[in-house]
Amino acid sequence: MPLDRQKIADHLWADGYAPLGKLLNAGECRALRTLYGDESHFRKHIDMARYRFGEGTYRYLAYPLPEKIAMLREELYATLAPIADEWMKALGLDAKFPPSLKSFLALCKKHGQTRPTPLILRYEEGGYNCLHQDLYGEIVFPFQIVIGLSDPEKNYEGGELLLIEQRPRAQSIGHALKLGLGEAVVITTRYRPVKGTRGYYRANLRHGVSRITEGKRYTLGIIFHDAT
Repeated sequence: MPLDRQKIADHLWADGYAPLGKLLNAGECRALRTLYGDESHFRKHIDMARYRFGEGTYRYLAYPLPEKIAMLREELYATLAPIADEWMKALGLDAKFPPSLKSFLALCKKHGQTRPTPLILRYEEGGYNCLHQDLYGEIVFPFQIVIGLSDPEKNYEGGELLLIEQRPRAQSIGHALKLGLGEAVVITTRYRPVKGTRGYYRANLRHGVSRITEGKRYTLGIIFHDAT
């Protein structure tokens, strides 16, 4: 999986997100959509409407993760960890992320975070996801991955990935991204450094999904920190 770390870093510094291209083929996307119907692979099922998160459902995968997802999580973490360190340094935060996912998950475990967080989401017509942040404990990795498992040209309409950045004493900035089948994007989990007149400051980001106007949309989310 050849990824240009510098290009990814440049996009993240500029916008708080970075396109990663196509990481899954059509067959792999189909297999993950099918997997959603087998509860034995998941540790928890969430009905968004019940918690007023939106309209739709999602399921957190259980350990061991499917081989492809485990591989992507490991390789993407190794690519992003040095960028995460640069962000923490810019913000003056005393945080440094281990170079490997295995070491990072060991750190999560020390803080009581042991439950896997990669998840598959499903939306049908009328579905949406409210703006939110995926924080599951004290340890938070500043990036996460979103991969489209459905084809927006064939399977659904609407359903853009929404990113909203809130800057102090300024109006919010919004991005609406359409992910093709198997296409991935890395987004900011919580906040990112933005250059100001007195150095870098934190800009908070939240993400969600606009309403599905037709069809059905599946998405894979790869979050790196485990949950309490």
